[in-house]
Amino acid sequence: MTDTDVQSPKIEFPAERYPIKVIGDAGEGFADLVIEVIQRHAPDLDVATLTVRDSRNGRFLSVHLLITATGVEQLQAIHSDLRATGRVHMVL
Repeated sequence: MTDTDVQSPKIEFPAERYPIKVIGDAGEGFADLVIEVIQRHAPDLDVATLTVRDSRNGRFLSVHLLITATGVEQLQAIHSDLRATGRVHMVL
C-alpha cells in the first residue's frame, strides 16, 4: 500500500457516542460556549458526558464530549462554527 492508497476510516451514521474534543483558550465560559455551539447541531447532546481539563500551564482548556453524529455535514458544521468563535484552536 502506498501513501496515495491510504483512505479515511469509514464511519457509519448515525454514530452514537461519537467523541469530540475541543481545545481553546482557557477562560470564563469556554465550556458553556462549546456546549452552546454543539447543541445547535446535536440538540440531544448529553451534557453528562462532558469532561473539561486544564492544560499543564493553565493557558488552554480541552472539552471532551460525546454526541450522536448524524453525518459528515453535521460534523463539518460543528467544526466550522466552533472555529468561528475565535476561542477554539483545535477540534478533534
